[in-house]
Amino acid sequence: MIRRRSLLAGAAAATVAACDRAPEVTGGFSGASADRGHLLRTQREWPAPAVSRRVDVLIAGAGVAGLAAARALRQRGVEDFALLDVEDSAGGNSRGGAVNGIACPLGAHYLPVPGDAAPEVQHLLEELGLRKRVNGRWRYDERHLCHAPQERLFFQGQWQDGLLPLNGVGATTRAQYARFAQEVEAARRTGAFRIPLRNPAPLLVLDAQPFTAWLDARGFTDAQLRWYLDYCCRDDYGAGAAAVSAWAGLHYFAARHGFHAPDADDSGERDALLTWPEGNGFLARALAAPLGDRFRGGQLVLRIAEHRHGVDVDAWDFGRQRVERWQAAQCIVALPSFVAAQVIEQPPAAVTRLARQTRHAPWVVANLHLRAPPWPARGSSLSWDNVVYGGEGLGYVVATHQDLNPAPGPTVLTWYCAPGETARADVLRQPWTHWRDRAMSELSAPHPDLPRHLTRVEVARYGHAMPIPVPGTLAGLPRPAPSGRLRFAHSDWAGYSIFEEAFTMGHLAGGKA
Repeated sequence: MIRRRSLLAGAAAATVAACDRAPEVTGGFSGASADRGHLLRTQREWPAPAVSRRVDVLIAGAGVAGLAAARALRQRGVEDFALLDVEDSAGGNSRGGAVNGIACPLGAHYLPVPGDAAPEVQHLLEELGLRKRVNGRWRYDERHLCHAPQERLFFQGQWQDGLLPLNGVGATTRAQYARFAQEVEAARRTGAFRIPLRNPAPLLVLDAQPFTAWLDARGFTDAQLRWYLDYCCRDDYGAGAAAVSAWAGLHYFAARHGFHAPDADDSGERDALLTWPEGNGFLARALAAPLGDRFRGGQLVLRIAEHRHGVDVDAWDFGRQRVERWQAAQCIVALPSFVAAQVIEQPPAAVTRLARQTRHAPWVVANLHLRAPPWPARGSSLSWDNVVYGGEGLGYVVATHQDLNPAPGPTVLTWYCAPGETARADVLRQPWTHWRDRAMSELSAPHPDLPRHLTRVEVARYGHAMPIPVPGTLAGLPRPAPSGRLRFAHSDWAGYSIFEEAFTMGHLAGGKA
């Protein structure tokens, strides 16, 4: 017999189940358009230019280097210039986006507080009001500094503060942490490690060997230390410790905050950094804002030809579906090396050499919109940067971490993955649902309830996201020296990709053009 109480109980259970059921997840691709960039490779013939335009300086490429060059031109009083980019918005790998109204990064998502070796970046931050002198000392606007808690690691079944594995590790592991910290401190004291890099000569011995070989030679065999260092290399360069040079493996530690072995009062590195909901899209937008119609998006540079009286730059205008010719006295080439070598007629030997030696890492950035933050898990509180030990991805950052509203609400988790150099074709071939599932597979371990909060996923793909500093990179790195009417600025010329390098190169190129 079906009783009324049983019927009501069944109805209540069905209601609860319906509320807990995962919502329908929508999604798609966002960010850079692979189809646009690949037209250079797939389309051999283009119509004749339909219109000609004249400027004093033409900048090809509106990533951080191109934007910095435009700013430097304006500082010199040069206003007659144009900045072309294949994408509709400026910023390159530093662009930001939004999912369901919540700002989030599409690539680079923070900027460490720059040291005195990067005065150009310091001046930019001062111009933007992010840093100022107070009682004779530089102070950064705390609203833009990453709030605590900054980072945590899911390790041994629970969250811990910091990214260096600590839960349950023994004395042998801690001893290797301490010894590696001593090696980093010795490297830092040489003064050779700087950002941006000025003189690579003292670093060539380290540049000549893989990071893993350097670690093996010094007896750094602990599994937890090796995992952490491999993670750092994948996070910084898109390739693991076996692929990058010993210089690259030590660089970020020795050039910035060092490596702090944990003790009773310290759980790992805490580097002062600036971050925003849209990541470095905040900086890209600030740099692009004064340009007005001098920035021309949706322009695929097809040809750069230097001649006796100037430079001709042909570009395909996606909006008007025509080729336009730009005639300039000078051109700043702020394009990846392999693109520059393809579009410059009779490229300088340095450009060809750089393009041949540079290997690029692909990246995938998946923005996951949640109707509520992940359910609290064992251990530390939700941090800005959250990493899963042993995960194939690089963890996630929380777009709303800087929000001061104490009430939990919808948020976006930005999950990063560097799938490896050989996965480039796979990155571009797989549907967006493939990357959704890979992100969820990794993040569901620490957050079993994540699927029922997920509403939308947007995936950005980068086939050539950043140069990989493999052994020999510094030794073979040509200088971005001017060649006639051409100037060069791109992080490829540094051998690795960070904001400070790209911005400084762009600033120098714009200051000379």
